[in-house]
Amino acid sequence: MYTNAAYIDKSLTDAEDFSHPLVVKCCGNYRFISRSPQPTYRPKGRSDYQLLYLASGQAHFFFNGEEKVLSAGHIVLYRPGEFQKYTYYAKDMPEVFWIHFTGYDVENILSRYNLNSNLFFTGASMEFNRLFTRIINEIRSSEHDFQDLLALLLQNIFLLADRYITQGHGYSNNIKKEVDLAIHYFNENFSSQISIEDYARSRHISPCWFIRSFKKYIGVTPMQYILSIRISNARFFLENTGGSISEISSMVGYDNSLYFSRIFPQNYRKNHRI
Repeated sequence: MYTNAAYIDKSLTDAEDFSHPLVVKCCGNYRFISRSPQPTYRPKGRSDYQLLYLASGQAHFFFNGEEKVLSAGHIVLYRPGEFQKYTYYAKDMPEVFWIHFTGYDVENILSRYNLNSNLFFTGASMEFNRLFTRIINEIRSSEHDFQDLLALLLQNIFLLADRYITQGHGYSNNIKKEVDLAIHYFNENFSSQISIEDYARSRHISPCWFIRSFKKYIGVTPMQYILSIRISNARFFLENTGGSISEISSMVGYDNSLYFSRIFPQNYRKNHRI
């Protein structure tokens, strides 16, 4: 398991939790590659709000006693005191961003962005990854008025989710089914050579229709989505293993190690190893 997280000094937040409309307390992300399972069970929930975004892979969540296997692009939102039970398995290779927040006006803010339930499908967009990473970095740097910026960045996440949810209401069940199946297939097979045209034909659908529908629903083309999965996993292996450039490039689906080395130069591992 790889963890990248940032926490605000409690002395800075405890007295302010309910003096501001929205307060970010901590943020981070998990990548699960070699450890399994990783369960969370909180029968009485937490005292703050928690939002989890599944950037890639799959995760197992329980709602009202029923297990749901969620794919990339899902958001889970827990309110204070709500029952929490979920598990990450290494075989599913999930990458999850999480954030804890509070404030005196959270419910009105969530309602403004139509985030009124526990589970949403927003699509797997790299824009979410960038926003969460920006929050982590802002907490770490703690520059002047950073807490105000954190609240704005979190509201950007809410706004982006609202847009995807609203747009998603206009898609047919057929499009949603095909996109969900494709996301699952890409996350399971990203290390193999994938032909988008061959995949679409195997589903008996037009490649052009599939590419156009996938981009409208997710925000990127199928190949851009596959590349984001490969790059994310390549970063993990470079930062946390001793594998050679050639070995890692092959593991994540790049046959051409020279091309891979252009994406990740020789000094990448030295500069990014945890």
